[in-house]
Amino acid sequence: MDTISYVSQSAFPLVWILVAVVGAFVGTRHSPSRRAALETWQRWWAVAALGCGSLWLTVAFVTVPDVMATAIGFDRTPFEFEIAFANLGLAVMGFRAASSSATPRERVTVGLGAGMFLWGAVIGHFVQWFGHGDHAPGNGGGVLVCDVLFPAVMIVLARRSERLASGHTKSGREADPRTKMAPETTAGSSA
Repeated sequence: MDTISYVSQSAFPLVWILVAVVGAFVGTRHSPSRRAALETWQRWWAVAALGCGSLWLTVAFVTVPDVMATAIGFDRTPFEFEIAFANLGLAVMGFRAASSSATPRERVTVGLGAGMFLWGAVIGHFVQWFGHGDHAPGNGGGVLVCDVLFPAVMIVLARRSERLASGHTKSGREADPRTKMAPETTAGSSA
């Protein structure tokens, strides 16, 4: 496999992160508040990164399991079918977390659930890479970034949303009840 082909196959999963980030940036350009912007970021991350990224893997593992097995560096086994449906579960959780009725606590739970599967997969990828010399494009690169970031960002955004909703900020100061934001401080003032 030539270098360009290897890099493009290895980097392809990053498209889901790119879609989520671009969508959230565009969606928050004229956001009325931090809370509204944070909600937009959570929804884009849930639907594009976790939801669509996992649904894409579901379709790929069901329709072209030989290609997916080769991309990961394995021979074809019935395992690809199981991975497809594990990813379908992640997609459903991602789409649920994108709902306007999803609570921060629910989004943290979705992130933790996704993390248990995806962070376990990261460990498996490292074992295969370093322990067995599996340097296939689907065993490293973009897939590792996605497996780490999909759940981690979901959890961080949801925790931030919980803090804003509870009226507390990172600094521990009470938020302004009208905006749920910490009072602004300027040079020479003490808030």
